[in-house]
Amino acid sequence: MNSFIEELKWRGLFADMMPGTDTQLDKEMTTAYIGFDPTADSLHIGSLIQIKILAHFQQHGHKPIALVGGATGMIGDPSGKSAERNLLDEETLLHYVDCLKNQLSRFLDFSGNEPNKAELVNNYDWMKNISFLDFAKNVGKNITVNYMMAKDSVKKRLSGEAGVDGMSFTEFTYQLIQGYDFLHLYQNNGVKLQMGGSDQWGNITTGTELIRRKAQGEAFALTVPLITKADGSKFGKSESGENYWLDKKKTSPYKFYQFWVNATDEDAERFIKFYTFLSKEEIETLIEDHKTAPHERKLQKKLAEEVTVWVHGKEEYEKALKASEILFGHSTTEDLVNLDEDTFLEVFDGVPQKEMMKTEALGISIVDLLSESGFLKSKSEAAREIKGNAISVNKQKVNDTFTANESDLIDGQFLLLQKGKKNYFIIKVK
Repeated sequence: MNSFIEELKWRGLFADMMPGTDTQLDKEMTTAYIGFDPTADSLHIGSLIQIKILAHFQQHGHKPIALVGGATGMIGDPSGKSAERNLLDEETLLHYVDCLKNQLSRFLDFSGNEPNKAELVNNYDWMKNISFLDFAKNVGKNITVNYMMAKDSVKKRLSGEAGVDGMSFTEFTYQLIQGYDFLHLYQNNGVKLQMGGSDQWGNITTGTELIRRKAQGEAFALTVPLITKADGSKFGKSESGENYWLDKKKTSPYKFYQFWVNATDEDAERFIKFYTFLSKEEIETLIEDHKTAPHERKLQKKLAEEVTVWVHGKEEYEKALKASEILFGHSTTEDLVNLDEDTFLEVFDGVPQKEMMKTEALGISIVDLLSESGFLKSKSEAAREIKGNAISVNKQKVNDTFTANESDLIDGQFLLLQKGKKNYFIIKVK
């Protein structure tokens, strides 16, 4: 079996391929592409599998191309969608394209002089000058309507299976445009393989058919499964339906880390194969170690470490780890004080807050601070709790001689008060 396909299979990342794909990969260094439509100013973790497939492809000596869909992004892919996407204005779209280009360059090796160095292309570059009449004449006549209607993405929309009746002509043409991308890259970049999620099979094979009819050439298709959680629920969204983004401004490294570290045992076994570059032997050892002491969550911690370092870097991972340990008492007061505002507020999400002026909060007795902030009802309750060793400031136990000063402020603006193990209160100092 071809080494690249073998790797995908043991990782559980293989869905289907056209006959002859493995022979082509064995025969020569092959160029393949995956498309990313710019629907937002960041990719999210749903895109990580496609990025990882390109990275594996490059590691196995082949040449990956990441296509950013500046043209297809104007239309919207109907595959797996129950409703037509709102169209973006050109300025927004171009901004999204630039953002995605920057992100993709972090994950693939575009540098050096190796023949298999990665490339980044934008289909708007070759689509922008093609007139509708030229496209209809040179592309449309090569693919029959019957062929297009037979695709699952079209059939489901036309039958109402996807939750809406009908499909606009704009969306109907999507597979032709994606097919033309494959033809263009075949003729101009030597691309012989397109890869993507299993929902892309119809669009990809339209491209191979167009290459066969228009260029009398042979091209190939390979798809990977759509990832779900072990219970069948959708992967990559929070309980409130929010995406986990790869841009740390949209999803903090702390929150990103938490997503992976909170995976179930069953999901962690699958995800560590999907989303890390650890070898088969390393993963099997980790899984066995985890089974002997599942309460230690070694598998989840290693998964979270590998993916967070891959996406955000070692420094951001270490910050996320320290932030996570704050809740469990395994960190220093210095770790807490050095947290940035966004991470601090995410760690203590939902904790009540009170704004106070510096003159009100700093330099006064801890008894006054506890009562005047409203955290405790009275000075007598504050004195009683302090005497019982129940009060902490910034996770550090304090006595009745404590007064807060500027060096105690988290990110220069917060104090974290605590009674017992779980009763928190935040003072924002202005």
